[in-house]
Amino acid sequence: MSDVGSSVPRRQLGRLLRQAREEAGINLEAAAEALEWSRAKMYRLESGQTSLRTHDVTLMCQHYGTSAELTEVMVSLARESKSRGWWHAYGEAIPAWFELYVGLEAAARRVRQYEPTLIPGLLQTAEYAAVIFSAKAGRSQDEIAQKVALRMERQKLLARRSPKAPSFETIIDEAVIRRPITDLDAWRSQLAHLVNAAQRPNVSVRVLPLGSGPHAASVAGSFIMLDFPAVGTRPAEPSTVYSESLTGSLYLDKPTEVAAYADAWSTLLDLSLSVRESEDLIGTLIKETFDE
Repeated sequence: MSDVGSSVPRRQLGRLLRQAREEAGINLEAAAEALEWSRAKMYRLESGQTSLRTHDVTLMCQHYGTSAELTEVMVSLARESKSRGWWHAYGEAIPAWFELYVGLEAAARRVRQYEPTLIPGLLQTAEYAAVIFSAKAGRSQDEIAQKVALRMERQKLLARRSPKAPSFETIIDEAVIRRPITDLDAWRSQLAHLVNAAQRPNVSVRVLPLGSGPHAASVAGSFIMLDFPAVGTRPAEPSTVYSESLTGSLYLDKPTEVAAYADAWSTLLDLSLSVRESEDLIGTLIKETFDE
């Protein structure tokens, strides 16, 4: 497997190609024969172990009857899989409607998120999400409503039965839960939603107290760590770190990169309140809002 750049786009491309083939009702052997490749090569391509030329991706999509939109996505992924230090800019290399991260999140068995500024997306209420999406100037009410609806749809991941829902662990800065939105009723609902969500056996919410001060993970910023399951005899995909900025999203999956964020996560865990203490603090803040 090439160590140039991130393997994230290559892995996602393989997943999409496998889905396209299966939806077309074509088995692996038939696809390999039609494309004049070996079965082993098809397996390597679909498991993201090797890169594909954009021309080959186009041929595969034609054979599977893939839509023009999805073909464009996969060709872009093939192109980006050869880049060094892969940086995915929304709306440029890949159409804005397609979010690579969502596909990775849905495939993960464990998701860990540190959030120093906002309630994590998977735990946001519709009202809180609307406030976040409204913060960007120029968005229409229809655009905001669509984004909120998509976020709510994404949250169904945590209650999924098949395949089994991933475990979701989050550490939130205390400043986040002390920064209310204007509508206090909606804010109370958001805080209560945090507590209720944490009652799920696969969800953990912990608070990093204000008194922890500067620490070794302070420069990390918000990040998400994704761990993947093994599928059959296929080994698990490499763990991946995801982080966002105003202009794009960074995916890291080299062992040294993942190890650095794993160390940051351990530091944050050591400094955070326990799950019970975090729940008590959030409960106290809910009561305080009734006194305002």
